[in-house]
Amino acid sequence: MFKHILFPTDGSKTSMKALDTALLMARAHGANLCVLTVSPPYPPVYAGDGYVFDPISTKEWKTINDKHASGIRDDITKTTSKKSGDTEYSVAIQFVTASNVQPYKAIIDTAKKRKCDLIVMASHGRSGFAAFLLGSETTKVLTHSKIPVLVCR
Repeated sequence: MFKHILFPTDGSKTSMKALDTALLMARAHGANLCVLTVSPPYPPVYAGDGYVFDPISTKEWKTINDKHASGIRDDITKTTSKKSGDTEYSVAIQFVTASNVQPYKAIIDTAKKRKCDLIVMASHGRSGFAAFLLGSETTKVLTHSKIPVLVCR
């Protein structure tokens, strides 16, 4: 049924708990698994009256984001290699990074671009003021995606 599954992750414990579900779904359907990390774009440079406030170079920004994505990739590789003896986890995995101020847009755009037919993601379960203040990328993906979304808690 599903041939291409997208698993967006921010590397958090909650997000990584959904990895098992994504792997099992991919294995059950003989699907490829695409792991997505989204980083914010380089922040704007502020200037005025003879000064420029540029706290970090674009090269340093890219290095930091690449290191974060690499850490997530290493964690997932380590997790799947521990379970490699178990045929449940023998799945083709692709790692992709994207940059967008709004991660939910990067998730939906990547799913469309890669022709994914399922998005498996975690929900942090924030509610009340925290959900209002921080927002929920999962809720935004659910609201705007035309691709089915499986939410893990």
